[in-house]
Amino acid sequence: MSKTNTNPIIQFTKVTKKINLQSQKTFLFIDGSNLYAGQYELFGPHHYLNFQIFIKQIEKKLRVKFSKIFFYASYSPKPKRSSQKSKNYLKNEGLFYKNVKNTPNSIFFKGYRSKTSGKEKEVDVKLAVDIVNLAHQNRYNRLYIMSGDADFMHALFIVKKLQKQVNIVCIEGKIMHKATFYFNTSIFFFNKINYKAHKGQKIRYLKLPKTITNKT
Repeated sequence: MSKTNTNPIIQFTKVTKKINLQSQKTFLFIDGSNLYAGQYELFGPHHYLNFQIFIKQIEKKLRVKFSKIFFYASYSPKPKRSSQKSKNYLKNEGLFYKNVKNTPNSIFFKGYRSKTSGKEKEVDVKLAVDIVNLAHQNRYNRLYIMSGDADFMHALFIVKKLQKQVNIVCIEGKIMHKATFYFNTSIFFFNKINYKAHKGQKIRYLKLPKTITNKT
């Protein structure tokens, strides 16, 4: 008898296992400029969130492992007249984004600022397009998005129709309020929990230590 196994059932089982492994991929998409602004409001110019520890804490609290982390942001423009305040801000921002880039499994997309208005360009559109595009490509099964911007809701509804699990992650002060009525939302607090949920919101509160910051 030949040792070569041609059993079609066993061959099908192997293929099914491969598909299951693919379907377990979990992607985290982060509105980086929104996150940076939120953490700056919390910790000020002389401390910044240690992004690597922050991600590990989130994974631990949510009991999940992110296969990929997509981070979208742009650097603030240097003012024509620098003040100590603006210097502190730019230094803080640079250190925070450097920490993000050094985080394993992270992809940093850098947008730009309008020379006339100073407003951020490309970032939000790129994030929304990637969410939908990668879902159509079946690159992930579970989606987590970290933002306080409800403009991403339409992209999330499309992903949900594609039968992907959609979850929202927010930090205090940057909460996607309207989306919490449609998607499971985890709100992370560093201070005392001061958010009162309304009936119908799918919210859970999670506490993180203030010690997960670095000094500038």
